[in-house]
Amino acid sequence: MEQKKQNPTAENETLIVSRRIQRVSLHLAPVPRPLHEHDTQEQLGLFPCARSAKLEVETEKLSLYMRGKYREIQEKIYEYFHARPELQTPLEISQDDHRELCWRQMYGLIKEAGIRPLKYVVEDPGKYFAIVEAAGAVDISLGIKLGVQYSLWGGSVINLGTKKHKDKYFGGIDSLEYPGCFAMTELHHGSNVQGLQTDATFDPITDEFIINTPSDGAIKWWIGNAAVHGKFASVFAKLMLPAHDAKGVSDMGVHAFIVPIRDLKTHQVLPGIEIHDCGHKVGLNGVDNGALRFTSVRIPRDNLLNRFGDVSRDGKYTSSLPTINKRFAATLGELIGGRVVLASSSTSILKIANAIAIRYSLLRQQFGPPKQPEVSILDYQSQQHKLMPMLASTYAFHFATSYLVEIYSQMKTTHVEQLVGDVHTLSAGLKAYVTSYTAKSLSVCREACGGHGYAAVNRFGILRNDHDIFQTFEGDNTVLLQQVAADLLKQYKQKFQGGTLAVTWNYLRESMNTYLSQPNPVTARWEGTEHLRDPKFQLDAFRYRTSRLLQSAAVRLRKHSKTLGGFGAWNRCLNHLLTLAESHIESVILAKFIENVEKCPDASTRAALKLVCDLYALNQIWNDIGTYRNVDYVAPNKAKAIHKLTDYLSFQVRNIAKELVDAFDLPNHVTRAPIAMQSEAYAQYTQYVGF
Repeated sequence: MEQKKQNPTAENETLIVSRRIQRVSLHLAPVPRPLHEHDTQEQLGLFPCARSAKLEVETEKLSLYMRGKYREIQEKIYEYFHARPELQTPLEISQDDHRELCWRQMYGLIKEAGIRPLKYVVEDPGKYFAIVEAAGAVDISLGIKLGVQYSLWGGSVINLGTKKHKDKYFGGIDSLEYPGCFAMTELHHGSNVQGLQTDATFDPITDEFIINTPSDGAIKWWIGNAAVHGKFASVFAKLMLPAHDAKGVSDMGVHAFIVPIRDLKTHQVLPGIEIHDCGHKVGLNGVDNGALRFTSVRIPRDNLLNRFGDVSRDGKYTSSLPTINKRFAATLGELIGGRVVLASSSTSILKIANAIAIRYSLLRQQFGPPKQPEVSILDYQSQQHKLMPMLASTYAFHFATSYLVEIYSQMKTTHVEQLVGDVHTLSAGLKAYVTSYTAKSLSVCREACGGHGYAAVNRFGILRNDHDIFQTFEGDNTVLLQQVAADLLKQYKQKFQGGTLAVTWNYLRESMNTYLSQPNPVTARWEGTEHLRDPKFQLDAFRYRTSRLLQSAAVRLRKHSKTLGGFGAWNRCLNHLLTLAESHIESVILAKFIENVEKCPDASTRAALKLVCDLYALNQIWNDIGTYRNVDYVAPNKAKAIHKLTDYLSFQVRNIAKELVDAFDLPNHVTRAPIAMQSEAYAQYTQYVGF
């Protein structure tokens, strides 16, 4: 028998060819069959196992598990804007009108709806992030403007200042009496914050700092709230102290200073300050970005945000941190909340895009078997492959970013050093990974909705343009992934020195000892469904890949450092390091998804989440199947089984896709795309164009 399989006869070959021709012909001209009452669109010619019973999903229970304790405040925001249609952003609006509307939206949220975000920045960061996410669902510009006011301007005062600053500014920032900016980025320096050129020189005679922009390259650029509404700015500048040497001054490193930029009563720009408008942008035109130049602007010594470094009346510098690098790291470490909120907000935008594309794909019907009704385009395998893994990733990102918010909140209340490092790296990685994925997915969703997706009213263009900058601000994604890779290498080194690993990296200890041994020739060939859907197999596969990438990166860096030096070796291995960082973040995402599936209390909800989690895991493995095949971690037949099971899971997720997107609990006035409004879709759409 074995010999016949390996060396088929000519007769067998003819039979095989004939069967293939018959199958192809059936694809091209399907045999018509009579339509029966029990026939459904779901029977669109997938393999027989795909017709198994549909999971029962209770949307309300799933939504409650997903949205948890912050659901109430998000509902309050949605209801406020639903009741105020004049505050909903119209499709066609000028830049000036959009900026004014965005200010009125924020003002109404604070003054009328009674949402006061600043206290949550300190007391309950998770609630603050939920507020920004809900506001961004109404208009992404509103979410960003809230973030500038409360997370960046307000957060810098709270986190980098001391009691005197909180006492003086907290109330005004909270009530919008003190609208402000976060002036860090310069024309010539964005990611390299230590290279900032703006300087703040202490004058011991007047007890003041003098803020100067020494060159055009030092102009503060892309500063949100600066062009129109801001009255203050947190200005990041080199702190310069008088010195008795040839230079005449000592550079104490980058510090933050509160600088008034407009008169509180007249709103006129103050002397020594130039403000210019950065103009129309690709997106986020409700946010007034501006450029700031300072010429001998004097501020009181008390305006130094002095948590990590202070200057006395006689010009002496003191700090609890001994070096410029440690002070700089502590300063930036207090500002990582922006990355957390971007990862969370990007996931929210991905939910909106999923909801629009999937609801449309369920409604839209095109083609079908001869003499039978047209079928939903979501019944086509190609549409499922576009949208179902994306839906699974959206759920995965939701749980991962929720975990990030949770440990960020713990960090803010406990200040445990190990947790600080873990949050710093995980926020960098998730912000980079999620925003990059969402940016690509918005284009996929647009394409999945055909010509109707190109209509501005259906939102994909607006979402894509507004979200695009998420990949750049709060840290360029490529730079952030390098931070993740650098920390992985640091942890790798500590492992061999017997050090303690941070929480998120614990698996590395086991992986270095176990995963990197020769792949088991038996398990490499297991291809049963139960094995492939086993969370242990899935997580082991993700972690094996990360561990292998980490080990090989360390070897390559060591090799190239001998001839190229540290910087040159890093640059030579850069793409490898970026892949390593992404692989690690994917491992964390899957681990958090599995954890949330297992702790879900409701059986039917847990079953639905398990299905979605399996699709996420196996689709990721299939997307990188070459890596697993190259090292024989997965045998050829097992690879085929993974592919087939991924197809099957995509179909099963398609069967509950409506319930899965409904669980996002996004009201129509939030998604606002006529093509996604269930049975009203085409009526809404035709009314919009004037019929």
